[in-house]
Amino acid sequence: MSYLTLAPFIRSQPWLHNLLKPVANWYTSLAGYRQLGLRADDLIPEENDVVQQAIGRLPAQVNYDRVYRMRRAVQLSLQHKLLPKDQWTKPEEDTPYLLPLIKQIEAEIKERNELDTIEIIKSH
Repeated sequence: MSYLTLAPFIRSQPWLHNLLKPVANWYTSLAGYRQLGLRADDLIPEENDVVQQAIGRLPAQVNYDRVYRMRRAVQLSLQHKLLPKDQWTKPEEDTPYLLPLIKQIEAEIKERNELDTIEIIKSH
């Protein structure tokens, strides 16, 4: 799930962040997932074992809300409709809820692999 990103560098440079923020907002609205009531983390593919573990760690209400958003989006897509504008996902509501768990699980896996491959050197 790890991938190369320039986001930390862009956020660290205020002038670059201010320059690219309108482009990012335009691109996000162009993607159209908010018009279906989805959040960005709803678009993460579930076929990965790490993502499956993260979904399993979600609180019950968050998982229920996620499934509801996805089913509603599928239904709207089949009907070729969008939600009314007052029901679109607002940018302040579009916060990561799954990505922090994915990063935590990846860190656990990395730590487990490092501990499994540790070499013990006996001193005489």
